Amino acid sequence: MPLPTRPADSSSEVLYDWRLDEIVVSLRQLRDASLAARKRLGCPAKLPSRRTLTSIVDQVCAALFPNRLSARELKDESVDFYVGHTLDQALRELVEQVVQEYRFVHSDGNGLEEARQKAIELVRNFAADLPSIRAVLDTDIRAAYESDPAARSVDEVLACYPGVRAVMHHRIAHALHRRGACLIARMISEIAHSLTGVEIHPGATIGESFFIDHGTGVVIGETSIIGDRVHLYHGVTLGARSRSLQERHDADHVTSRHPIVEDDVTIYSGATLLGPIRVGRGSVIGGNVWLTTSVQAGSNISQAALRSEAFDEGLGI
Repeated sequence: MPLPTRPADSSSEVLYDWRLDEIVVSLRQLRDASLAARKRLGCPAKLPSRRTLTSIVDQVCAALFPNRLSARELKDESVDFYVGHTLDQALRELVEQVVQEYRFVHSDGNGLEEARQKAIELVRNFAADLPSIRAVLDTDIRAAYESDPAARSVDEVLACYPGVRAVMHHRIAHALHRRGACLIARMISEIAHSLTGVEIHPGATIGESFFIDHGTGVVIGETSIIGDRVHLYHGVTLGARSRSLQERHDADHVTSRHPIVEDDVTIYSGATLLGPIRVGRGSVIGGNVWLTTSVQAGSNISQAALRSEAFDEGLGI
């Protein structure tokens, strides 16, 4: 049956002939080819909803910090009720999203009931992680406040700093990733990326008192390991070296590909650290440094020092 076409405006003789029949057929052919290539033809599983996940994360954050992030003005006697009610709603919605992920990833005929039971168990375990997530976020917020002389209060840091918002999303996403909801975790990390300009893979392991100053342009890869009291500035990359598709298939997916940054390290803006290198405790990496080799504890690495070493060894000639 031909698709309906909007009638011409009464004040104009122009006909809105979009040729939708042809376009729809072409799109279906492309869609079917894509599904067939992914062995999903006839069973295109629905993905979790980005909009719903955004709402869930907002609710979880409000439950973690009800006096500062809740849209409501709460009295002390009503805070616990608000936290419980908000979490119950968020966790129920999260179960439905985990069901979608489970059915998408395990497209082998497993039933809805099995997916729901697994989702409920996963979300129950995630809920048990929330007190520890709140505890470590307190250290992150305190680190931001103590590191930035422009910050007037911890409340300002929580409400205004994009780096803190990105880390908050990461703590939630990392807990879900560790529990097995890897697709949802990745979607949450990309929500934070869109909001803050900070990209942290949910697989990255990050210690306490972590602060990203300014935030924009920071990239932290999947197998990065970051210790306690680490301070990053905008534009820092903790990345992996490029590998061919075949090399990626041949390698173990969880093989370390990204830097290990030990405790009390500061990395200034624009620095790029690539590969499974180690930055020793207490080191300072200067702005715009390109680093692909490990450095020992207490190092102070700058562009000038790297250029000097290159010429000393004859590499800069």
